[in-house]
Amino acid sequence: MDRRSFIRKGALGGVAAAGASLAAPAIAQEAPTLNWRLTSSFPKSLDTIYGGGATMAKYVEEITDGKFKIQVFAAGEIVGGLQALDAVSNGTVEACHTCSYYFWGKDPTFALGTAVPFNLNSRQQNAWMYYGGGIDLMNEFYANYNVVGLPTGNTGAQMGGWFRKEIKTVADLNGLKMRLGGFAGKVMEKLGVVPQQIAGGDIYAALEKGTIDATEWVGPYDDEKLGFVKVAPYYYYPGWWEGGAVLHSFFNKEKYDALPEAYKDAIKVACQAANADVLASYDQKNPTALKSLIGQGAQLRPFSAEVLNACFNAAKEVYTELNGSNENFKKVYESQAAFKKDAYLWAQLAEYNYDTFMMIKQREGAL
Repeated sequence: MDRRSFIRKGALGGVAAAGASLAAPAIAQEAPTLNWRLTSSFPKSLDTIYGGGATMAKYVEEITDGKFKIQVFAAGEIVGGLQALDAVSNGTVEACHTCSYYFWGKDPTFALGTAVPFNLNSRQQNAWMYYGGGIDLMNEFYANYNVVGLPTGNTGAQMGGWFRKEIKTVADLNGLKMRLGGFAGKVMEKLGVVPQQIAGGDIYAALEKGTIDATEWVGPYDDEKLGFVKVAPYYYYPGWWEGGAVLHSFFNKEKYDALPEAYKDAIKVACQAANADVLASYDQKNPTALKSLIGQGAQLRPFSAEVLNACFNAAKEVYTELNGSNENFKKVYESQAAFKKDAYLWAQLAEYNYDTFMMIKQREGAL
């Protein structure tokens, strides 16, 4: 059996197991030839995060035996990275691969589709999305913008970013110009930070020129590619604003709704496969990259308890404000908040204690 046949049959079997009706005769009857375009918010050089969209498109083509092709374009080839959602909404392209929170300026609810400060980690995000009603809740909101969204990648917990100077106290944040993705900037503003929204491919130049004093992106693998260690040596952790950042594929709702059911199922399977693939790729690549960055002079620093607690309290203030003024936000946030309480109740038992023991053994050199 060749790889394409294996993926197609395996994916269709997975859909059937999930309860979808995808019999072979239905595929034969509803198999139009389609050629869609997908614009990414990421440059090809960031192969892991860009790869989420490319992997999804590849799987859709293979599942449908080449009948349904999605051509992937890097940021800037059709529209800029931060215009990806608009291009899908207005029909310029049929799809995009991006982060929902890039568009929080339209409505803060967009941020909840990716990550918000002190919220869910990557496993919890997947659990909430697939089994906690998250995909349906978000798509109820996304429908207002004529798009359908599906998780297509996760970065895992991110690093806290690169800084030109050390951040020892909350006072050190005052006046700091920082590239900070999405909604987290609204929280950091309460502590005096001046957030900047800059697409991934433009960050290094801004940091090098001094337009910004600090930046966050994802983690060691991407950060090494972007070269931040050359201009900002202090590498902080954790990225409390993104405990598990979800990437999304967005599809023009009118185009998506018109698809044969078999093709919709192919998209769902491909997105879920790419979702797992991106996280696994980061988990494999980040350790080696971190060691390399330290060899290049990166100085690891943890955010102090003072800074973390101040940021946590600022986030709670923002959530209270938004829940009182935005019904869309409140509906989704309350679902995530309720899920989070039980998720962390469970996480502190088996997983936390097992990981903690194994980390001690790693430090002892016993592994």
